[in-house]
Amino acid sequence: MTTTETPAIQELKTRAEILQHRIEARDPESIARLKALPQFRRKTPQELSEAALNIRRADCLTIIAAELGFANWPHALQVISGSDPEPKDFGTLLCYGHHDIHLNRWYRTYEEAVADQAGSKTPAYLLAYRHQFLVVDRHYIADALTLDPDDPDWEAIGYDWVRPKDPAARARLYDRLLRKPARA
Repeated sequence: MTTTETPAIQELKTRAEILQHRIEARDPESIARLKALPQFRRKTPQELSEAALNIRRADCLTIIAAELGFANWPHALQVISGSDPEPKDFGTLLCYGHHDIHLNRWYRTYEEAVADQAGSKTPAYLLAYRHQFLVVDRHYIADALTLDPDDPDWEAIGYDWVRPKDPAARARLYDRLLRKPARA
């Protein structure tokens, strides 16, 4: 399965390159991010510092993917590029942190979420979080994702991130989302 090199994927590759340079420069915060890799989760700061001497770009790509809730770099590539038309896990990119001020409606199946979305009197945005689906309002899009809820690409995808009418429009939204400052 080939993946398309989208601007969003290039952004993640750039982040991985920057992370690798910072680790090589012995930046303590960047070295601590190695704990995102399973083999380093239980390492002491000293052990992490020693491991940093042999860090590879592939490791940094995996760290970036893990920080966005993906299992690994190939998983992130498949979901973000759209090369997997029916991903089973969307990562946590669209729903993270504490957004308790928003009333989001959560569903176990895509069909339940679509039914809710169809019954909404105002534009409802269907998003995904790992294996679940959520329907949110424009305030969530603006506040939590810091995207423009009136962006024409939302209409182009049918307000459906999971099965977009226009995959190229979703790719543009991924790009805008990922060009925001990196999350902590």
